[in-house]
Amino acid sequence: MSVMTRQTTWQPPTTWSREQVIATSDTVLAKTAGEVTETEDIFRLSALGLDWDIGVRVYEPQPADGIARGADGKQIGIFLLHGGAGDYKSMEKFALLFAEKFACKVVTMTFPGRLYLDDPSRDWPAHTIHLDGTVRTPIWLKGEYVTPDQYELVRDTSKRMKYGTRTSARAKIGTRFYDRMASWPVAFEEGMKEACRRHFPVGEFSIYVHGHSTGGPYVSLLSQRVANIAGVIAIENSTFGFINERKHQWGGHVGKIEGFAAVAAKSAESWKDPFNDLYIRTWRDLARYRGSEALGQEGPQTLMRLPWLMEEIFEAWDVAKKRPQFKAEYMITHNIVGALEQAARAAAARLKLSGTETEKLVAHYLGYTRPLEGAGVKPVPPFLFVISKDSRDHSPEVYREVIIPMFQAMKPAPRVAVTRFMAGVHTYTKPEPGLPVGIAPAAAQFYFDAITGGYFVA
Repeated sequence: MSVMTRQTTWQPPTTWSREQVIATSDTVLAKTAGEVTETEDIFRLSALGLDWDIGVRVYEPQPADGIARGADGKQIGIFLLHGGAGDYKSMEKFALLFAEKFACKVVTMTFPGRLYLDDPSRDWPAHTIHLDGTVRTPIWLKGEYVTPDQYELVRDTSKRMKYGTRTSARAKIGTRFYDRMASWPVAFEEGMKEACRRHFPVGEFSIYVHGHSTGGPYVSLLSQRVANIAGVIAIENSTFGFINERKHQWGGHVGKIEGFAAVAAKSAESWKDPFNDLYIRTWRDLARYRGSEALGQEGPQTLMRLPWLMEEIFEAWDVAKKRPQFKAEYMITHNIVGALEQAARAAAARLKLSGTETEKLVAHYLGYTRPLEGAGVKPVPPFLFVISKDSRDHSPEVYREVIIPMFQAMKPAPRVAVTRFMAGVHTYTKPEPGLPVGIAPAAAQFYFDAITGGYFVA
């Protein structure tokens, strides 16, 4: 079909009813799955004087010349990033929906250090916090490991309202762990750009990027740094760090229980985590979502089955702990300016950069949390947000009062819209009655319609 005959008038609605979400999901799941080849691509790159192994998984419809095309006439490439808990395996269900049901080529990337390179299954063994007091740590380069002498454990109770007690491995100055913790942002940026270059050639593909939750700020920064990224398909997708910081300082979206909003807002004050802290996730990170989701789905009476609810959380953790479950991305996700500057200066000191080069690197790090501006800079492309009914952190109010106005204030302001699905939770592939793969199938149809209908065409 030629570009001229394509409809380019598609506009997102404000909401999709639960009935519409279920009906769309049923239709998508009933579609015959096309043939797709799956391959793993692990490539090594150099960033800030260190080597890094980056892992992606590629889903390519067959035959390759049958890949779907968008309203601009180019092949559709979908680039997916997982959230703070996962790796590329976490995005497999969403990736297969786009590839098998809609013939889009999909690349899912793992954050640097998250892929378990020691086993072909990519499943992490044992627990995140071990009985001997050691913790699970990243593998940034095959064969290189963080030994216990390179960190000290820190336990933080300042955010117990949302997180419970947080455990972090604080990298010691002078260790390779410390050097990695100072330098991974550049490896992350270069890894994303290289993955797009390898699998979505300019001129052939338009790329539509998505980062679930913590992955959102990274695809946001990437959107201006890769020429053929045409838009952001932002389902339960946090955005630029400076916007995310403001969102979490705003307390109005958590007031389902009287008095809770003020306490939660206070606990969400600006983050101050140092760059060399690696947060080690536990069952608590499932509980902080499950409690809010149960409240939205069942009401306050859910507290009457708290033991049962905790059993569900522990059972889910037994599965979830196979994914990486550690996190270093807060300084970009929450716009921790001090940590970003300290990380850049630590990397510069190791590299013995000049004063001018050091300041340039600091500016580069600080630029990760907000849109690039100025002559010759690619504008922020269109964003299309989808939020679930029972999302803990993504409510219609925070989009209306914080996120959308901050996008509209950008120069130039990108096209931006938000649609609320009246079903689902933050983990949008999570099953619920009538939705065996959560709201993900409906979201895939929604975004495919947007791409082919012209929403992302300037």
